[in-house]
Amino acid sequence: MQAKTKYMRLLFSLIICCIISMAQVSISMAKPLLQQGKTSVFQRLVTHPGAKLYNGPTADATIIRDVRTFTVMYIFARADTRLQVGVNLANPDGWIDKNLVTEWPQAITMVFTDRTGRDPVLFFKDHKSLLETCQAESVQKKVDSYLQIIRKNPGSIPDNLPIVATEPLDTQVAEKNFYLLPVLNFDNQYDELKLVEVASINPGNMNPNSPRANNPGSTPNDRHLRIGFAFVIDTSISMGPYIEQTIALIKHLYNVLEKSPYADKMAFAVVAFRSNLQRTPGLQYTSKVICDFTTVKERAKIEEALRNLKEATISSHDINEDSFAGIREAADKLSWENYGSRVMLLLSDAGPLAANDPTSLTGFSPEVLADYLREKRIYLTAVHVKGVDNTKNHAYAAKAYRTLTMQSDNQASYIPINATSRQQGAKAFHATANILANSYTKLLHATATGQFLPKPTVAIANQKLSPEDKARQIAASTGYAMQLQFLGNLRNSTMPTVVKAWIADADLTRMEQAAYSAPIIACEPCVLLTKSQLSNLYQQLKLLLQASEESFLNGDTDLFAQIRSAAAQMSLDPKQFELHPERNLVENNLIDEIITDLPYKSKVSGMTQADWESMTTGDRQEFILRLKTLIRRYEQYDQDSTHWESFGATNPNDWVYRVPLKMLP
Repeated sequence: MQAKTKYMRLLFSLIICCIISMAQVSISMAKPLLQQGKTSVFQRLVTHPGAKLYNGPTADATIIRDVRTFTVMYIFARADTRLQVGVNLANPDGWIDKNLVTEWPQAITMVFTDRTGRDPVLFFKDHKSLLETCQAESVQKKVDSYLQIIRKNPGSIPDNLPIVATEPLDTQVAEKNFYLLPVLNFDNQYDELKLVEVASINPGNMNPNSPRANNPGSTPNDRHLRIGFAFVIDTSISMGPYIEQTIALIKHLYNVLEKSPYADKMAFAVVAFRSNLQRTPGLQYTSKVICDFTTVKERAKIEEALRNLKEATISSHDINEDSFAGIREAADKLSWENYGSRVMLLLSDAGPLAANDPTSLTGFSPEVLADYLREKRIYLTAVHVKGVDNTKNHAYAAKAYRTLTMQSDNQASYIPINATSRQQGAKAFHATANILANSYTKLLHATATGQFLPKPTVAIANQKLSPEDKARQIAASTGYAMQLQFLGNLRNSTMPTVVKAWIADADLTRMEQAAYSAPIIACEPCVLLTKSQLSNLYQQLKLLLQASEESFLNGDTDLFAQIRSAAAQMSLDPKQFELHPERNLVENNLIDEIITDLPYKSKVSGMTQADWESMTTGDRQEFILRLKTLIRRYEQYDQDSTHWESFGATNPNDWVYRVPLKMLP
């Protein structure tokens, strides 16, 4: 009898072990749920503040751990109030409350652009409400009526409005307040703009140990607006009269500031540039800080430094100069951390050295340098002197500087000066730069006395403006944006609390204004990436180019397919790309399944095989160059930890960054 009992106990134990083993196998073989109609695209979500992981779907389940804000997870199963989720594709980690997550079909999120001339973004209750506004007899009057009612009811929006929330009305979201606007759905029936369903997720107060919280480039804790104004001056052999006018202008501006009660709130700096020293050693420098930011009280310091500012005595090796080296020198070496509002004025009679020019110190393209300045919150205006000596170079230089200074209102902060002589051109520069600087001193006074600057009017398409009028337009748009940024940082403006709504990605009122050529971009698409995911993209692109650049230029379609596949995966699901960076979706006939439902496409993912095959060798060379400049930008993203958000993660590989979609392949 005892032997039989022992046998039964042993048999029972074996059965239990088998059940446990089968359960473990079942769990290990679990797969996330597929998105509707897809064969390889899984359901995903992103977590809200306060989310926790439980060991079961029921109310009596115990907590496993807290989940970091903005963690992207896969969905494995659904219950009444919870979802079974996992960070990886292999198996679920636990259950999470539905009301503390947003289901996110791809990795694209939106980021507000600078307010250089647009209304605040309105969050509509549903798609129908937004569509009705777009189809109103007067969109301008309709939007104005919404804003008027909202302003009269601060803190609560009336229920009878189709609006549930707004971007901060008279400020911008504070720089330190990281937010997420994940894209859930979209409607692209309009050419001028896209209608986008988003969830607004505000993580609340930043973790004090976050790299962004300790960012030396963040706005200083000052209750007064402070402006840093840097002159970046071409000092090549042709620029003597312009250098003299710059020195005279700085002295004049200090004279004006001495009479202002806000004299110590504005400072000037000077950076000079020429070209490559290895090609022309006699140039003495490629770029050089002449003087860091100096207020009127220290004007003797900068005036002493400017006495030694002279034009070069010999010519550079090229008709172009390394203006991008000067801009980067100013962005990296000047004390911007002391100034919440940051302005840079470039002056040159030449174009920049091209990104593929081996003598270029930065190797930057205009697009990459523009993104670099955007990250540092620096507004650049380029003054381009079109002299009579190098007319063949004017078109190239104008295109580069327009691209570099393009603002969200689709107006370039670019001022061409047609100079019949150096003396005439220098005087025109003095007048133009004086308008810009004086406009910013007026911004100081207006902000200090509580005056709101008016929303600037946007220039009409193809409207020809004098350099002085163009300077006024630029100062109005950047000044308006800088005031809103300052007030947002001062008031610690945040995004609205969690809300699911529809927005337009461009200013609605421009839809009916035929005189304007392009929309004012209100928010731009980005991809939320970890440092690890960006590193994988960097490594994959670098390996592809190193291994097969020659065959790529000769029309290798397999390599193009791999790069297109990588671009598509980064927009849809960076985690899958991280696991299988070599995966070729084109080869596996999966690319269309991914591309079809992406609300926005990067340059490569939006191309087709036919587009690639029709490209000339020159087009492919430009394509390769763009990829190389993006690789350089990824290196900078990785090195600059101050602009990443950790949300409590101690491992830097888990920090996240909103990478602009235009900076992906």
